[in-house]
Amino acid sequence: MKRKTVPFFAVLGLILFVAAGYFGIRFMERYIPSDEQADMTELLGVKENEVALYLNEELQESKGIFVEDQTYLPIEWVNSRLNERFYWDSKEKLLVYALPDSIVYADQTTMGTKGKPLIWVDQNGVYLSAGLVANYTDIRIAAYDGARNKRMLINSQWQEENKAQVRKNSNLRVKGGVKSPIITWIAKGKKVTVLESMKRWDKVRTEDGFVGYVEHRNLTPVNSETPVSTFEAPVYKNSSMDDPVVLGWHQMTTRDGNQTFDKIVANTKGLNVISPTWYELTDNEGNYRSLADSDYVKKAHDKGIKVWALLNNFSKDVNTEVLLSRTSTRRKLIESLVAETKKYKIDGINLDFEGIKEEAGVHYIQFIRELSISCREEGIVLSVDNYVPQPGNQFYNRREQGIVADYVIVMGYDEHYAGGDAGSVASIAYVENGIKDTLLEVPKEKVIQAIPFYTRVWTEDGDGKTTSSSLGIVKAKEWVSTNQVELEWLEAYGQYYGELETDEGLKKIWMEEERSIGIKMDKVKKYDLAGVACWKLGFEPEDIWKEVSLKK
Repeated sequence: MKRKTVPFFAVLGLILFVAAGYFGIRFMERYIPSDEQADMTELLGVKENEVALYLNEELQESKGIFVEDQTYLPIEWVNSRLNERFYWDSKEKLLVYALPDSIVYADQTTMGTKGKPLIWVDQNGVYLSAGLVANYTDIRIAAYDGARNKRMLINSQWQEENKAQVRKNSNLRVKGGVKSPIITWIAKGKKVTVLESMKRWDKVRTEDGFVGYVEHRNLTPVNSETPVSTFEAPVYKNSSMDDPVVLGWHQMTTRDGNQTFDKIVANTKGLNVISPTWYELTDNEGNYRSLADSDYVKKAHDKGIKVWALLNNFSKDVNTEVLLSRTSTRRKLIESLVAETKKYKIDGINLDFEGIKEEAGVHYIQFIRELSISCREEGIVLSVDNYVPQPGNQFYNRREQGIVADYVIVMGYDEHYAGGDAGSVASIAYVENGIKDTLLEVPKEKVIQAIPFYTRVWTEDGDGKTTSSSLGIVKAKEWVSTNQVELEWLEAYGQYYGELETDEGLKKIWMEEERSIGIKMDKVKKYDLAGVACWKLGFEPEDIWKEVSLKK
């Protein structure tokens, strides 16, 4: 029987048919556009009455809410991303906004121009109406909260934008690629903002507020348009002295300290501001101890010296967060302080709030904002003392201080302090880094560098325990002379160093004296700062003032 054979070409044809089918399917899978619709709820990450928020074209994790026929923005997000000056008093349920010359208050009953609440409070937090935020912030808003997929586009940038037109009807997709789900349909001739351009796909924002990808070939060449802001930024007028500030702190704990004025300034030269430590907070209700004295002020003025009275928070009975977190308490304290300045003809207020915790930071800066308004109105100079910038004290918010206050003082000392390891009180690197880091946030015209008129004698005993005692420059020189301590100049520290073996242990000293102070003053001049402050008067030898001079 003759074997049947399959013709060669039939087999080849079958193979080609199967291959064509396989590659055809692969081609369709890869290149034929998908018509799958994107799940907008999942894409925008919203549910129920939530509103998706875009900031500078980026979708935010935080969501707005749509109530009372308008969108409200979470205050925490507003503070961190748009405008930190919206302050919510959670105790008195009050929104506070400090302008250069006035304070705006609102509560849950305060209505906007459309008769809708400016504030919404529910179990999830505090929300501000988008219109309220826009009134005080340099932003532009496009709201699509009447649509099914509620969204709001907020932009705080004003640089050039690339615009293009759609050449033909196109799909906007979640990602670049024809298989990516479709967000919406864009009609021919519509304008889009091109956010990112790639070889085949461009990331764009449509006129109706959707962000996604469209094929590059479907867009015309881009042209640039620059949005114009109509926002009028608040203007903070500050008080400043005509000459560089040369300030000396006059520490006193009793009224008798006022009688030492003549003695304390007798050896000074070029001193034009004195800051007596007159005021100390005594409780969390805005009360304080006052050592103010009219004769002291008159004596200072007769010598051409301004008086900036100091207020501190050093009392153990004061919790700064509790004290400053109530609007009524801040108001009481400010009104009382301003009344004191007027009563005693005081020229300025110097705030010396130390050791506050991060939780108190937002309340502290609000206090400074509000106090600055009264100071501006009365012509009172407001200066604020600050630590050298470190990662752990950024909440002191020097940048905002540099806007609302007249002077920001950098306490360039206590690099090594009582209870810590032995070392310099103020090495030159520590001082210069403090200046440079402060200038990143505060204009030089407002920065005053504080220098120490003291040092520390450290004792390291045989058990590895370290203790120290503070000595003014005069007393430190006497200690070195009495104990015949040999000093060695340390170029890297900008100080003399000496040590002494005693029965108590090894004593060490990093000296502050004319040469070290002169090097610090060179930095004040190098960075063209607003002045210098000295802690404290009475610690210094007369010759030190030749170095401290800032006369031009």
